[in-house]
Amino acid sequence: MRVADGWKDYTLIDCSDGERLERWGEYVLIRPDPQVIWKTPKRDPLWKKAHARYLRSNTGGGKWEVYRDLPQAWNICYKELTFNIKPMGFKHTGIFPEQAVNWDMTTEIIRKAEKPVKVLNLFAYTGGATVSALKAGASVTHVDASKGMVLWAKENAVSSGTADQSVRWLVDDCIKFVEREIRRGNKYEIIIMDPPSYGRGPGGEVWKLEAEVYALCEKCASLLSDQAKLFLLNSYTTGLSPSVMGYMLGSIIQPRFGGKINADEIGLPVADSGLVLPSGASAFWTR
Repeated sequence: MRVADGWKDYTLIDCSDGERLERWGEYVLIRPDPQVIWKTPKRDPLWKKAHARYLRSNTGGGKWEVYRDLPQAWNICYKELTFNIKPMGFKHTGIFPEQAVNWDMTTEIIRKAEKPVKVLNLFAYTGGATVSALKAGASVTHVDASKGMVLWAKENAVSSGTADQSVRWLVDDCIKFVEREIRRGNKYEIIIMDPPSYGRGPGGEVWKLEAEVYALCEKCASLLSDQAKLFLLNSYTTGLSPSVMGYMLGSIIQPRFGGKINADEIGLPVADSGLVLPSGASAFWTR
C-alpha cells in the first residue's frame, strides 16, 4: 500500500464503527466511512469535541450537524499547494487527502522531464491533480462534467498561485471530450483519470465503472504521445481491484509503449493506532 504520510494540515486521528475522526487544519470533523467495520473504543477526547459530524439519513443522503463554530470554507495546505475546504451535502470536503501520493508521483515525473509536459485530467473534480501538475510546470487540460466542481478547481488554482499558468478548464462529458480529442489528433504525455463508480449522463445514459472503464482506457490510450510518461487510473469502486486495473493497463498500454505497471491500494495513516486505513486504489503505467 502507498501511504499519504506527507500531510501537516490534515490528520486522520482515529476511525471506528463506520466513522473517521479527522483534523482539517484547525477544524475537527467526523465523517462516515463504510470500510471502517471494526468497533474499537473511541478513547480520543476529540470524538466528543468535533466541530461537526456528518449524519447519514435512512432515506439517502444526510446532513452536517454542527457542534462548534465552523466556517463555510477554509484553507489547508499540502507542501506548496493550498486547497479550499467546504463541507458538502454528501459528506465530502472537496479534497481526497490520500491522493497526495499520486500528486507527488506526478510532480516528480513532470519535474524530471526534459521537454514540456501536457497533462489531461479527466473526471478532475476540484483539481488536486491539476493544481499539483501546474505547480510542477506542466500544462493541463482539466475536464469535469460539473460546473460547480470546475469553479472550485479554479479557486484552488488561485489559492495555490497557479491560475495564470497554462490550463484549460472544461465543463464537459469526459467520454465525449476524449472522442473529440482523438478526432482532433491531440496528444498528451500524462493522462490522469478518476471515474465515478456509477452515474447518469445528460440523456439518462447509465454509467457503471466496471462495464465502461476498459473501453474508456482504450480510447484514452489513443491520446498518449510518443513521449508518454504516465497513465494513472484511480478508483474508489470496491468491485474493481488494483490488480484488475493493472491488468487492464498492461493489456492496453504496454504492447505499444513497454514500460512498467504498478497497482496497489492507497491509504492514510491513523494517528492514534498507527495503522493505515485503505482509502482507494490506483493503477499506473510509467515508461
